[in-house]
Amino acid sequence: MVIKVHYDIEKFRLRDSKALKRVIGRIISDAGMKPGTLDLIFTGDKKVYEINSEFLGHDYYTDIITFNYNNGKSVNGEIYISTDRVRDNALKFNVPFRTELKRVVFHGILHLCGYDDRTAEQKAKMREMEEMYLALSYS
Repeated sequence: MVIKVHYDIEKFRLRDSKALKRVIGRIISDAGMKPGTLDLIFTGDKKVYEINSEFLGHDYYTDIITFNYNNGKSVNGEIYISTDRVRDNALKFNVPFRTELKRVVFHGILHLCGYDDRTAEQKAKMREMEEMYLALSYS
């Protein structure tokens, strides 16, 4: 899988990229999908808000926006992550920033693999899977 990491903000660089990429590959494999090309774009609230408004018609801040460019079973996409929202959510949920960042990345990958979170049941399943992959990322 080709994973390109982009930074649209200063003073932030991804750590543990090897472990993160290993778990991303596992998520894709577990879903019966094939690796393709993935762009992870780390940015701030302003950029993610603009994308959310322009492309999705939403007038609110969010931690992640995932664009699915899959081709058949090949996982391809762009994931925009607001490190500002991730930092705020880490404080809100009393978890380390690194843990919340991984959770958000895995959440985006799960979406690219066909999982949804529109219903309470789907949200619970996504959360269960995020927790499982978080545990793998620290092993």
